[in-house]
Amino acid sequence: MGHKVVVFDISVVRALWETRVKKHKAWQKKEAERLEKSALEKIKEEWNFVAECRRKGIPQAAYCKNGFVDTSMRLLEKIEKNCLTRQSLLSKERDKRTSAFVFELSGEQWTELPDALKEQTHLKEWHISNTLIQIIPTYIELFQAMRILDLPKNQISRLPAEIGRLKNLRELNVSFNHLKSIPPELGDCENLEKLDCSGNLELTELPFELSNLKQMTFVDISANKFASVPICVLRMPHLQWFDISTNSLTDLPQDIDRLEELQTFILYKNELTYLPYALLNLKKLTLLVVSGDRLVELPTALCDSSTPLKFVSLMDNPIDNTQCEDGVEVMESEQDRRHFDKEFLKAYIEDLKERESVPSYTTKVSFSLQL
Repeated sequence: MGHKVVVFDISVVRALWETRVKKHKAWQKKEAERLEKSALEKIKEEWNFVAECRRKGIPQAAYCKNGFVDTSMRLLEKIEKNCLTRQSLLSKERDKRTSAFVFELSGEQWTELPDALKEQTHLKEWHISNTLIQIIPTYIELFQAMRILDLPKNQISRLPAEIGRLKNLRELNVSFNHLKSIPPELGDCENLEKLDCSGNLELTELPFELSNLKQMTFVDISANKFASVPICVLRMPHLQWFDISTNSLTDLPQDIDRLEELQTFILYKNELTYLPYALLNLKKLTLLVVSGDRLVELPTALCDSSTPLKFVSLMDNPIDNTQCEDGVEVMESEQDRRHFDKEFLKAYIEDLKERESVPSYTTKVSFSLQL
C-alpha cells in the first residue's frame, strides 16, 4: 500500500493568513483609537507631565488652572525657561549682595593690607590667605559687623588686642601663620564658635580668658607645642570638635569628661602613654584618634561595644610594635609637612563618615607622612 500525499493549494493558505493579518491590523487601529479617547490615557499623560514638572521644580500653580492640567510641552519649556531665568537673576543678585560684604585677598605680592580697606567697615568677612602679611592692623576694631576672619597661611606674627572688640565674630582661622601667643582680649568675643590656631608651630598655651567663650563648638590647636590641654578649653561646655594632635602632650586631665558635648577628639602624634578612664564618661564621643602616641597598654574599655565610640586608631603605638620612622627626607618646610599631615587626616575622617559601618578600632591606618 503506497503513501498518501496530501496536496495543498498554496494560494488558499496565503489568502487565509492575509485575511488574519488584515483583521489584526484593524483591531490594533481600533484599540489605539479607543485608548486615545480613554480617560485613563489622559490621566496617565497628566500624571507623567506633573511628575516631570515636580522633578524640575516647577510650581503647581504654573501648569494647573482651575483644577485642569495643561500638558502642553511648549508650556513646560516656557515655564522651565522662566524658572531658570528667575533663578539666575536671584543667584546674581545674591552674589552681588554677598560680595559687597566679603573681602578676599591672596598672593605673595601682598605684604600689608590695602589702605582702602580701612574705609570698608561694613564688611562681614575677611578671607586672606597665602600672602606675606605679618600684622593685622589695630583698626580692625572698626569692623563691628565682622563675623568671619579667615586668615590661613600668611606670615602673621601677632594679633592685635583690638580683636576682642569684634562682638559679632563667629569664626577665627589663623592657622599656619607664625603666632607665638593669642591675645587674652579674644575672650571678649563672646559669640565666637570656631577657633583654628593649628600649624603655628610655636604656640604653647591659650589664655585663661578664653574660658568666657561659652558658644565655642570647634577648637583646633594642632601642630604646635602644647604640653597640656589648655584650662580654658575644659570650660567650653558646647565644644564638639577638639584637635590637639601633633603637640607634646604626656597625659590628659582627669576632668576631661567636663566636655560633655565632645564628639570628635583628635590626639594623634603626642607623647601619651595612657588614656584616662574619664574618657568613658564622654557619652557623645564618636571619633577618637590616638595614632602615633606612646601608649603602652591597650584601652580595651574604649573599644567596648557598649560605648558610642565608632573609631579608635592605634597605629604606630608601641602596643602594635610599630615605630615611627625617623631620619626621612623632610619636605619643603615643617609647616608644609604639618599641613600635608593635617589634610590627609581630614580626608580620612571624611571617608570614615561616608562609610555605612565604621570599625570600633583599627591597626591598618597610619597618619604619618611616610605612607
